[in-house]
Amino acid sequence: MRRFVNYYHFYLRVVTYGLPFLSFGAARYLLRSVGHPDTGLDRYSYFNLLLFMTVIWAIVSEYYRVTSVQELFRERTGIRAAFSTCAAAYAVLLGVLFFFHLHRNLSRIFLGLSGMALLFATLTMRAGFRILVHNHSGLRNPSRVFVVGADQFARRATHRLIRGPLAFCRVMGYVSLSGQIIAVDDAPVYSLQQITERMSRNDVDEIIIALPPNRFSEIPQIMKTMERFCLPVRAVLDFGDHMLIRERLFQFGRLQILDLTATPTESVRYSLLKRAFDLTFSALALLLASPLMAVIAVLIRLTSPGPILFVQDRVGLNGKLFRMYKFRTMRVSDSSESDSRWTSPGDPRRTPLGVFLRRTSLDELPQFFNVLKGDMSVVGPRPERPRFVAKFLNEVARYNSRHRLKVGITGWAQVNGWRGDTSIRKRVEHDLFYLQNWSFAFDVRIIFLTIFPKYRNRNAY
Repeated sequence: MRRFVNYYHFYLRVVTYGLPFLSFGAARYLLRSVGHPDTGLDRYSYFNLLLFMTVIWAIVSEYYRVTSVQELFRERTGIRAAFSTCAAAYAVLLGVLFFFHLHRNLSRIFLGLSGMALLFATLTMRAGFRILVHNHSGLRNPSRVFVVGADQFARRATHRLIRGPLAFCRVMGYVSLSGQIIAVDDAPVYSLQQITERMSRNDVDEIIIALPPNRFSEIPQIMKTMERFCLPVRAVLDFGDHMLIRERLFQFGRLQILDLTATPTESVRYSLLKRAFDLTFSALALLLASPLMAVIAVLIRLTSPGPILFVQDRVGLNGKLFRMYKFRTMRVSDSSESDSRWTSPGDPRRTPLGVFLRRTSLDELPQFFNVLKGDMSVVGPRPERPRFVAKFLNEVARYNSRHRLKVGITGWAQVNGWRGDTSIRKRVEHDLFYLQNWSFAFDVRIIFLTIFPKYRNRNAY
């Protein structure tokens, strides 16, 4: 749900910032079509003027919130917001031009036409985005939400959620809490004790807590139950229509929603930068390492009977299984044995070559193919075997939260020495720190520490 809002904010901002280019180009075209000198400026001065106008427009449009998706629906047509933004931008532009005496060669007709074109483009853009959002509301695969709360407050909040202009969701069910009078009838109602069984169907994308303010004290206890599910958790806050909340609180139509599990990984920047970097880095790594990988493959074939690659099920993003690739470092044995125990010092299953490969982490080079496939990222929590995930879910608080982002070849826990048969709680603590504090610079730092480690691979048996 939040991802939809973030993407629309991003696209709306990009399109809005580009409107001066469109309006200036349209004004020049109109003037040239009637045989009138277009701007009165040489090419260099024209592009400087366009660049300056774009900067002014970006600042003013942010001030008047023209780039906000929610503001699209606060006025019926958006004429007032569009007119105010255009007027303010051109007032600043004209003020600077006259103050520095830069207006002498500039065509007044061009300025007037470009201003009208900008106003028209802004109105058209806002109308287009409103249509786009409304059409998106009827998608076949909307976000599937589960609502904690089944009283009149939850019914009112849900009604506004699915019938508002940003209705990208479908209610899959409700949880009735003690003392609540059930007032919903559009989806099944469950008790808090039934929630684990219900979530096993894997048909829910996020959880919405819809409780009146007098029951907010119950949220921490509810969160303990919800943390075991690898799902974003939000809470509806009814502060009225006139209060705009940002940061961990975000506007969704007319609802103010508190993001109880907010992370940078839901941002557009994460989606774009992370995937672009993964593809580029992995392709380059495979290209540079291909001669070495060929040598390793030949050595494995010559020194130990069996396949070159070891393929095993691991748990990835949102708890989904994927097939992870590694160079085989052990003698071929029953897969149930390798799935149920960690490698230990002096493990007799290891081959002599495997000891070296594991110590240097060269056995993990094939995982770059997993990154190219989209199963993994270069940086992220290490993927674990399903058997251990099921075990740790009941032993380590918030363990499943680490699956809210792609697992990685290296990670914050690994570069700090928490790999192999080490404290699970410490590993989860580092993984959650990475989840809450992700940035592109943080990824680069982790990769640097992987190449130049401060902790030797003492647990890479």
